[in-house]
Amino acid sequence: MKFTEEHEWLRVEDDEVVVGITEHAAEELGDIVFVELPQPGTTVTKDDEIVVIESVKAASDILAPIDGEITAVNDAIADEPAKVNEDPMGNGWFFRIKPSDPSQMDAMMDEAAYKAFIA
Repeated sequence: MKFTEEHEWLRVEDDEVVVGITEHAAEELGDIVFVELPQPGTTVTKDDEIVVIESVKAASDILAPIDGEITAVNDAIADEPAKVNEDPMGNGWFFRIKPSDPSQMDAMMDEAAYKAFIA
């Protein structure tokens, strides 16, 4: 897995990347009450605002961590946003993206570096 400074995680599965937010981000946000996901088929550029999250504490935008095309979204979290709090690193994933330049992930943190980053 790779991690961003914006508290996103990325997990490569075949030729796609699954993206979600870290446990740290979910804890900081508090109870998530709304998630707006992008449409599959949308082409995004790194740092585009593509997901909106609202919690009892704040509203946040999730930025595209890499360039690519959104291939799937997790409709379960749109219906039940609390799933993100329950399992942010698993069933609380946000979207799948087919990267146009997988090397963009090379500069991201591994788990040890991310743990040091949030310490």
